[in-house]
Amino acid sequence: MNYMPSKTDRPYMTSKHLTRDLKKRRPFESQEQEVVISLLRTNELFQYRFSRLYREYGLTQPQYNILRILRGEGRELPSLEIAARMISVVPAITNLLDKLEKRGWVRRERCDSDRRVWHVRLTEDGSKLLDELDEPNLAMHERLVGHLTATERTQLLALLEKARASVATDEAR
Repeated sequence: MNYMPSKTDRPYMTSKHLTRDLKKRRPFESQEQEVVISLLRTNELFQYRFSRLYREYGLTQPQYNILRILRGEGRELPSLEIAARMISVVPAITNLLDKLEKRGWVRRERCDSDRRVWHVRLTEDGSKLLDELDEPNLAMHERLVGHLTATERTQLLALLEKARASVATDEAR
């Protein structure tokens, strides 16, 4: 479906940087398309930077996220609860937990009352790893968005939340 501006639509300003970065020859079909592609591109660039950081510590982003969830909760959690709290949807939580357990960063125990459920807890080594990562992780956040003013960051958070709300509304239908 092509975007057809109405007579009341004002032309929007396209991102010259995004167009250049993507080596795009034709204009975006709509401003909505450009916004979504810009969000996806930004996410990709941010993900790449964090992936490089976590790789230095022998982790992937989803593995770091699991450790972060466990530390934040401060107690063991069922593996499916961890999966539900992940920032990115992961299809194979068991595989991620296998690797973390092999490295000694988490421990799993089968639930006594329901043998299908595995409880996962952060080990002392896992906690030490997170402590070691805290400063570089925070520094990365600051490098990526620290140049925005506090007002701009607040506005961006509000806009992103509003955009995510439309997805939640669509899923509820």
